[in-house]
Amino acid sequence: MAESGSDREMSFWDHLDVLRGTLFRALGAVCLCSVLGLVFKEFLFDGIVLAPTRPDFCVYRLLGWNLTMELINVEVSAQFFVHLKAAFAAGVIVSFPYIILEIWRFLSPALYERERRPVRTAFAMSTGLFYLGVLVGYFIVLPVCLQFFMNYTVSDAVANTITIGSYMSMFFSMVLLIGVVFEFPTVVLVLNRMGVLHRGTLRKGRRYAVVLVLVLSALITPSDPFSMFVLAVPLYLLYEFSILLCSKSAESPEANE
Repeated sequence: MAESGSDREMSFWDHLDVLRGTLFRALGAVCLCSVLGLVFKEFLFDGIVLAPTRPDFCVYRLLGWNLTMELINVEVSAQFFVHLKAAFAAGVIVSFPYIILEIWRFLSPALYERERRPVRTAFAMSTGLFYLGVLVGYFIVLPVCLQFFMNYTVSDAVANTITIGSYMSMFFSMVLLIGVVFEFPTVVLVLNRMGVLHRGTLRKGRRYAVVLVLVLSALITPSDPFSMFVLAVPLYLLYEFSILLCSKSAESPEANE
């Protein structure tokens, strides 16, 4: 990586110093945004995090679902640490555009001029895809999983009473992980423009993509068939979208044989 505005090559320690600054600034942005989650606790939990547990949640009213969910706490310090985790997750979500900007600033000096425009486009697109994944997890996958599991019992004698820790684990996996997974087209676009991944390779790999999507859906969701299918559909559509993003001029020779 050549130093910006200079002809001298940066040493390994120079790179490490730049990376350290990038990480510190990104972490500082996350911590700063996390403070908002600590200060506005009522809005974070009552308005956002716990909204899918109430029967008046917009998705349930739209679909006519009747969800009754009661959360309990069984550990002395659980609510405090749940607040810290939720505030940190909120900080990551709010500061995500800045994190992407810092990553771009670190990587861009290492790119050739012809690579910078498509990679810059991919990084700009990554923010929208991340927030799209968060919305899909929050408004689609999470409510479907809650509706299924809260209405499933092995016997009428066993009531579903959920701990706050159990709910928050599902919330984080449904929202944050799906947001990260939605970055797949960004990775594909960058690799394609750099000549590493080709459209023909993705086309030939559709049958394997279906299996991988199902496995990934099983890892993210609680593995019931319905919630797996709900997540697998948008994930496979992302795969097809990634194929469309690939440049036709970057077809692999093997794909044309």
